[in-house]
Amino acid sequence: MNSPLNKDVQTLMEAAHDRAAKALGLTCTGPLAWGFLGVTLGRRAGDRWLRVSRTAKRNAGRKETEGVLGASLRVPDAVPHPRLHEVHDWTDGEWAFEAEVLDYVTQSIVSPDRADIDHDPGLPDEWWADLRRALALLAGVEGAKVTIRDGWVERAFPQFLGVPAPVIVERVTGHGDLHWGNLTAAPLCLLDWERWGLVPFGYDAGLLHANSLLVPDVAARIRKEFASILDTPAGRIGELAALAEMLQAVARSWYPDLAPLLVARAEALTGVRPPVPVHSEVSV
Repeated sequence: MNSPLNKDVQTLMEAAHDRAAKALGLTCTGPLAWGFLGVTLGRRAGDRWLRVSRTAKRNAGRKETEGVLGASLRVPDAVPHPRLHEVHDWTDGEWAFEAEVLDYVTQSIVSPDRADIDHDPGLPDEWWADLRRALALLAGVEGAKVTIRDGWVERAFPQFLGVPAPVIVERVTGHGDLHWGNLTAAPLCLLDWERWGLVPFGYDAGLLHANSLLVPDVAARIRKEFASILDTPAGRIGELAALAEMLQAVARSWYPDLAPLLVARAEALTGVRPPVPVHSEVSV
């Protein structure tokens, strides 16, 4: 992802990454890899990857069922994801920092600079089969937190889709942030496990589909590969939850190219044209 626009954030995170590397005895080389708005910063350290994230000090403290730590303890190895080797956390001023030492993934990320795609990455059939298998295995993992909460669904469906919220939301364990910036080309590896947890059935597939709408052939492939999920009433709710979240991002001025396609897809599923997106701070 691109570096943050805010120079203060850039200075803060680079210093935090240097501090973590020193504390963990790592020598980092190569380019910096920035996450969304500079909240995370990663860099290679030999056959490891050092990733540092920040949050408000009031949110300090890891839980063993959540985030990268939770994934390392609960997600089976058959779901391809980087192994976690070590963590190092600290607070400084108003911020809490979390550092993780992970496997360095050698295969390329499908879309390293954006969550969506604007061209067909040409992934082989085996890759798609591996993705289906990974999500099916992940769905059975127990003990995960709720990532997409009922309260958000109740507010977001009418606000961003123009339809009432569903009475019942069927949930399974999912990745929670399944877009093209978090997937590698063959062999498949799922990256960034910060949001994994209980999500609406069909949410992961729906989110990947939403991030593929600029490339109709890839969107059609996702609908085919995950038809057994997306073509069910519960899966439709999950896809709509993903679309509502994407349209919330549109309301915050993200995804301008995708916006009309997201609106059209939501209308195709509900028969109702979503309201014109406006700035919103509804929290997931």
